[in-house]
Amino acid sequence: MRLNTQIQGQGFPIICLHGHPGSSQCMSVFTHHLSQQYLTLAPDLRGYGKSYTRQRFEMKEHLQDLETFFKEFNIDECLILGWSLGGILALELALKFPEKVKGLILIASAARPRGNHPPISIFDYVYTGLAGLINWIFPSWRWNIETLGKRSLFRYLIQQHTKITYHYLAQDAVPAFLQTSGFATDALNQALRLGYNRLENLSQIHCPCLVLAGECDRHITAISSQETSDNLPNSQFYYYSNTAHLFPWEIPQTVLNDIDYWLTQHPEIFQSN
Repeated sequence: MRLNTQIQGQGFPIICLHGHPGSSQCMSVFTHHLSQQYLTLAPDLRGYGKSYTRQRFEMKEHLQDLETFFKEFNIDECLILGWSLGGILALELALKFPEKVKGLILIASAARPRGNHPPISIFDYVYTGLAGLINWIFPSWRWNIETLGKRSLFRYLIQQHTKITYHYLAQDAVPAFLQTSGFATDALNQALRLGYNRLENLSQIHCPCLVLAGECDRHITAISSQETSDNLPNSQFYYYSNTAHLFPWEIPQTVLNDIDYWLTQHPEIFQSN
């Protein structure tokens, strides 16, 4: 399948893979910044964003699509930045194409993902729907944040209920949620039921890796992210207190500064074989 792709900048390619629910637009927090020095390519995965599908599919087909994506854009070498599900796909691509993947940045992701999300009530869904809709119409409205946002499921996705975080929720999260197909959700749920675990294969990935995690992440715990970093031969782990699964939207400048610094410490990523 040909994936709808947002392309910015020029230079060494950085492929930015979104999570679930998500889209290429959700990666703008990274691409707007990184495209000032690099070529960023952010595809909508199958069943997400504008990569429409009317057929059921399995998670493995994301990898088939991305292999076609590599060929379409003549990607010989790249760095892959993956958020949540995108990080899992990034690991799979690094295992399959070690000669192409020169570096990995894993955001709120893990090779053996584990969560500790509490049970969800009907009131959680009601508050989330209302908070999301109102925030979409009136982004970052303080009344909505205090009255509905902090009672909704947003409280498990973020810890810092700031205007900038709710701006990203309105601009990127709500449209991505609406554009995520049921087929994409079914494919992910099927994979989770099977129990994804690639820890024993991580020793095969020798490129520089940066693993970033939020302290209060309920969807993919910081402990499982650190476990991934500990099993990668050439990895650095950063941990952000008082943040959750959407921490790049909570503390965007801090995260981008840390990525920039890490990139300067690994010039070998950009040296051709």
